[in-house]
Amino acid sequence: MWIIVTLVAAGFQTARTALQHRLRALLSVSGAGFVRYVYGAPLSALAVLVAWRAGVTWPQIALRFWPVITFGGVAQILGTIFLIRAFDARDFAVGTVFAKTEVVQVAVFSLVLLGEPLGWGGWVGAVLCMVGVAMLATKGRRLSRRALREPAALYGLAAGGMFGLASIGIRGATKALSDSPTVMRALVTLAVMNTIQTVVHGGYLLLRERDQVRLAFVHWRSSSVVGVLSVCGSAGWALALALQNAAKVRTLGQVELLFAFGVSHWFLHERHTRAEFVASALVAAGVITVVIAG
Repeated sequence: MWIIVTLVAAGFQTARTALQHRLRALLSVSGAGFVRYVYGAPLSALAVLVAWRAGVTWPQIALRFWPVITFGGVAQILGTIFLIRAFDARDFAVGTVFAKTEVVQVAVFSLVLLGEPLGWGGWVGAVLCMVGVAMLATKGRRLSRRALREPAALYGLAAGGMFGLASIGIRGATKALSDSPTVMRALVTLAVMNTIQTVVHGGYLLLRERDQVRLAFVHWRSSSVVGVLSVCGSAGWALALALQNAAKVRTLGQVELLFAFGVSHWFLHERHTRAEFVASALVAAGVITVVIAG
């Protein structure tokens, strides 16, 4: 069951990011990121209500939950914006590959910030990722200073870093909830985070890009699908992690890279070179190695 749930969650996540990429024809980068939260928040709150009415125990909420989930939510907002910019700078599939370095960056953050050492597998995986990222940034050519400043690489790696910090915040927030099943704690965390993100990101847009708030509702048919897919994907990951240990779920979850290239080719009509496929495979291998042996 956990395999099916993980594959479905990865599919939802790929579809959501692809549709956000397509929304760039209608909305700004920040506006395309905002629709994920403004339409996702009511659905995630509804999921919590349904679970509660079905008899699932409501969690006890520790005070530290609020700053931690706010931190994770803001990091996810920034990660989403950076990811969409990476799509604009290169294309959907390659931007996704750069952002997938999230797992490796989390391992490095844990080493630097928490003093948690990497195993030999973690270092091997990190090196594989670095080689793959360098190959993608240079597009198979010689490494140069210009390649190191390649916008898609910078935005994609920044997205991965922000998503890594977001995942740390989300994990910390979930642990600040107690006396409730794992799925309920995950749903409450998601609902609170989406609500905070709607307020924070919506407030920013009202100050800086007021018209984008209006356009997010004008184009509700396209925008609302992003919110639905986002909630479905997040609920899927929560259920998968409740059914199986995190290492196995995160390893299988790298199938999202295959989904991304499939969507890129057949839905977005993007084309890639052999060098980009090889580089992407190295990044995927590095991420999987970190998950399994890091």
